[in-house]
Amino acid sequence: MLSLARPPLPPTGLRTSLSLLRVSWIQGEGEDPCVEAVGERGGPQNPDSRARLDQNDEDFKPRIVPYYRDPNKPYKKVLRTRYIQTELGSRERLLVAVLTSRATLSTLAVAVNRTVAHHFPRLLYFTGQRGARAPAGMQVVSHGDERPAWLMSETLRHLHTHFGADYDWFFIMQDDTYVQAPRLAALAGHLSINQDLYLGRAEEFIGAGEQARYCHGGFGYLLSRSLLLRLRPHLDGCRGDILSARPDEWLGRCLIDSLGVGCVSQHQGQQYRSFELAKNRDPEKEGSSAFLSAFTVHPVSEGTLMYRLHKRFSALELERAYSEIEQLQAQIRNLTVLTPEGEAGLSWPVGLPAPFTPHSRFEVLGWDYFTEQHTFSCADGAPKCPLQGASRADVGDALETALEQLNRRYQPRLRFQKQRLLNGYRRFDPARGMEYTLDLLLECVTQRGHRRALARRVSLLRPLSRVEILPMPYVTEATRVQLVLPLLVAEAAAAPAFLEAFAANVLEPREHALLTLLLVYGPREGGRGAPDPFLGVKAAAAELERRYPGTRLAWLAVRAEAPSQVRLMDVVSKKHPVDTLFFLTTVWTRPGPEVLNRCRMNAISGWQAFFPVHFQEFNPALSPQRSPPGPPGAGPDPPSPPGADPSRGAPIGGRFDRQASAEGCFYNADYLAARARLAGELAGQEEEEALEGLEVMDVFLRFSGLHLFRAVEPGLVQKFSLRDCSPRLSEELYHRCRLSNLEGLGGRAQLAMALFEQEQANST
Repeated sequence: MLSLARPPLPPTGLRTSLSLLRVSWIQGEGEDPCVEAVGERGGPQNPDSRARLDQNDEDFKPRIVPYYRDPNKPYKKVLRTRYIQTELGSRERLLVAVLTSRATLSTLAVAVNRTVAHHFPRLLYFTGQRGARAPAGMQVVSHGDERPAWLMSETLRHLHTHFGADYDWFFIMQDDTYVQAPRLAALAGHLSINQDLYLGRAEEFIGAGEQARYCHGGFGYLLSRSLLLRLRPHLDGCRGDILSARPDEWLGRCLIDSLGVGCVSQHQGQQYRSFELAKNRDPEKEGSSAFLSAFTVHPVSEGTLMYRLHKRFSALELERAYSEIEQLQAQIRNLTVLTPEGEAGLSWPVGLPAPFTPHSRFEVLGWDYFTEQHTFSCADGAPKCPLQGASRADVGDALETALEQLNRRYQPRLRFQKQRLLNGYRRFDPARGMEYTLDLLLECVTQRGHRRALARRVSLLRPLSRVEILPMPYVTEATRVQLVLPLLVAEAAAAPAFLEAFAANVLEPREHALLTLLLVYGPREGGRGAPDPFLGVKAAAAELERRYPGTRLAWLAVRAEAPSQVRLMDVVSKKHPVDTLFFLTTVWTRPGPEVLNRCRMNAISGWQAFFPVHFQEFNPALSPQRSPPGPPGAGPDPPSPPGADPSRGAPIGGRFDRQASAEGCFYNADYLAARARLAGELAGQEEEEALEGLEVMDVFLRFSGLHLFRAVEPGLVQKFSLRDCSPRLSEELYHRCRLSNLEGLGGRAQLAMALFEQEQANST
């Protein structure tokens, strides 16, 4: 059996650091034993510390300051920041500013963005072009003047004004420079932030002394935050007094004349390494130590060369990572012998967690069987379905990796060629990743040309990669939520209960939310002389307005023969501003403050729409409050709904209804954009037919570029109800509706008991 593994890629330069603080202990009479503290005269000093502690003993003891509020002054709620980092005044490490131009904004600047943007928290592009149109995914600042000194001055002014309090280091570069982003970030992480530092490739001014040096702009340079703060008052004077055709020389002269700070190439043992690329030089053939260790490469004449450099340096980092992994695995093997378990405790692959150990039969991880064309574990429950999409690409990559590792291990004695896949098994281990077991039919070729067919089994593991935090737009919990409740005539009797729950959960705690009732009349209902089926609903809404002064419950009347969710939403959308946050709900939903807050946080304008999965109670006739235990082997009862009332006794069971998508949170502007795209792609009769078979979630899924967030919502608990599955729905929606009704009847234990009781009754 051959075991193969693709090890994970840790960050470059993996190391462990241990910081120790040495303190002298002096015993004295009546004194604090720790009298030699940081910052004491004559004692050890720490030049990089931001704060200084006095020797006074009182400063080391916590003091309780009692809270006092003047009763004569009006109470004002304290505004707390959203993140602890903001409240503590912590700053990000590095901001990168790229100087570009009209001619290179759409070529070289785009290449820079694609190669390094994902490595830095903030990447800005500065140009002198007035009204420059920013390419997708790039933040461009236009100054309106292309003079070099003016562009540099305005760039520094912009960095100081908008980001001076948020970042410790500022890296300024040109768009014809390639940056090895991980190395630059590591360099900024090793430098102390409390010094005025101007670090880059030092160049001498023509006719000046050795001390008067500036940093070459083509290779980029680092400016510390403290130096930028000191330089800001002198920018206007330097712009009028210093004449230079190059922005880097202008900045160097300004720093020397106003602050006496020159460019350095080495600081605190850290060397700023750069490489000048010769014209028409192939990056694949560069192997000098200066190139291999460079932070930046200049000049880069075209975008293609930028990508070739990025490919070359990425390959170097990959080789370095694999070398470090092999060294760490060798150390683990050597140390495992000294552990109590010995070599038996060595997991495969070395350095990764051991496979998950189940504690019961319900925790056993099953293997999925597949071939090169089909898989036998289908999402819809079918016994066999085609292997396609990402699953097919995943299997193909596993086969290629297995063949590559076999040839690498046995060449040049043997060379393998894949004939076909006999059997394939895979499973996802939450502690390790995706495991594969492949039975391969191979053709083995020796050095003498002899051929033979072999069947071998190999094991592979695709480990879980490092978890990364995705940047998300900032949202606030102060947004007003507009609830929309469509009501059919058949649901009118349940509306008063919804309104009472709305009053208790939203109006009573004074939540920032409004409600719009959408009353849907049939073609022959509510006409002249006919009774109004929604008369009780309107009376209940008027009663709530009387009980809660200042509350306005709006309602809209719509007449439709076959109402669809999209058509009803079209009516409401036209009545509200584009920045309205909608919460589309049902008469069986009971939204509360927590649900509304999650709606505000998960629905992001221009970015994401949120469709929660509610908890559906089972049929009380099959699942009473105190249901008897199920038959042996039927499995555990389903979970009870979160937040159930204990006074009712044992709550009715239920499940999260993944088939239903009636509730949703989204912004009106996003809905209008998706609706316009739907109308543009489908026209005439095709659009009319599509609207009959679409729900709002399907509109966002098919005709919107937003992220669609779907998650269980424990705060949405619905009573049991059978959904009306209209035959006008599409085949997929009708199937989902019927499946929701069937799965919502009861759990396995309740259904088994009902069948057992029915058989007993029929037998007698």
